[in-house]
Amino acid sequence: MLTSTRKFVLLLLCCVLVLALALGGCGKAPETTPADEAKEEAPEETPQETLVLRLAEVQPEDYPTTIGDKEMARIVEEKTNGRIKIEVYAGGQLGDEKSVIEAVQLGGIDFARVNSQPLSEFTKSLGVFSLPYLFDNEDHFWKVMNGPIGEEILADFEENDMIGLTYYDNGSRSFYNTKREVKSPADMKGMKIRVQQSELMVKLVECLGASATPMPFGEVYSALQTGVIDGAENNFPSYLTTSHYEVAKYFTLDQHTRVPEVVIASKVLWDKLSEEDRAIIKEAAVASQEVQREAWKEYEKVAEEEVRAAGCIITEVDDLKEWQDAMAPLYEMYQEEFGEWIERIRAAR
Repeated sequence: MLTSTRKFVLLLLCCVLVLALALGGCGKAPETTPADEAKEEAPEETPQETLVLRLAEVQPEDYPTTIGDKEMARIVEEKTNGRIKIEVYAGGQLGDEKSVIEAVQLGGIDFARVNSQPLSEFTKSLGVFSLPYLFDNEDHFWKVMNGPIGEEILADFEENDMIGLTYYDNGSRSFYNTKREVKSPADMKGMKIRVQQSELMVKLVECLGASATPMPFGEVYSALQTGVIDGAENNFPSYLTTSHYEVAKYFTLDQHTRVPEVVIASKVLWDKLSEEDRAIIKEAAVASQEVQREAWKEYEKVAEEEVRAAGCIITEVDDLKEWQDAMAPLYEMYQEEFGEWIERIRAAR
């Protein structure tokens, strides 16, 4: 049996042990800093996902329109801090212009740069730009493209599941031939001129007193060389790169048509974008036009210098009135379809 003294000692030891355990559990909590508190309160950041979009281009990497495409892509990536990235597929990697247009309509391709002539099959108002001698000069052309008329025509694209963003430069087309220097419409009389397979182009040449010969572009060089045709029409870069200047040295700078290139977006994509992103892309497209136009001017200048150095005779047309007046029958044909647009374009001089 335990004595009373031993009982007291054991009881005292138990009390000390309980007290020690209690004091150990009430130790001071670790201090927290404001940075720790902020870290606890701040939500975890979700990694930003990049939206990668595709732009189709049929021209090579160093061509003026491709340079414009890449500038648009650069601006979009910069303005969105890398959130939207546009990859430019040059050299026809995504198909020819007609198939690309259809893919844009279906949403299979996000953007494309295409010529207005194949686009006019879908957006009829765009066809007015193909009329000859419609613009007095380059300044008149760009005043229309970048003004209310140009924007209204771009707006028409939406009806066909496309969004028109901006216009790019494609220069002007002029006549060249193997026979003689052409200074006026009268000098065209009797010539056989190759044209695209287009009713409008056939009528244009006939109004100048020449004979129109529709022909695939790849056959033009040999046809000029053998005398099957006397002339054709195109811009300086094409005149040089096709070597047509070697067999047709007379080039008349009449600039009968100025047909723009167009940058388009898919409406399928457009409907998914926020208003802010739409505005960024539209502004980037418009801003890229300046870079593209400068690239085209340089491209055209180099081509002109080379054909002049090769001995070609370049005849400039100072007054277009005689050429414009000769087109009266053609304009009568298209009055019902384009009459209102023609009046507005002429008034925008």
